[in-house]
Amino acid sequence: MNKLITVIAAASLTALTFSASATSSAALAKQAKVSMAQARVIAQKTQQGKIVKEELEKESGGSGLRYSFDISNGKVTHEVGVDARTGKVLENSIDHGND
Repeated sequence: MNKLITVIAAASLTALTFSASATSSAALAKQAKVSMAQARVIAQKTQQGKIVKEELEKESGGSGLRYSFDISNGKVTHEVGVDARTGKVLENSIDHGND
């Protein structure tokens, strides 16, 4: 019985975490003046390759709201940051996988 309660509690916590994450992403997207699609184009003009990860996040620098893209080109992955309010490129660096 205790095992069942633990499993149910873990599943509930996972569902709440996912729901909160989706809600915060939607709230952040409402604050952006540049869409994810527009930011993708900017990022790929900055660094050619395949986008393997993308996210909208609050982070210091620029307006404080940015799209972050991991772009793979061969064996090298670059991180390109695009300000979600201005469209300005904030970062274009090799991602060493430290974060």
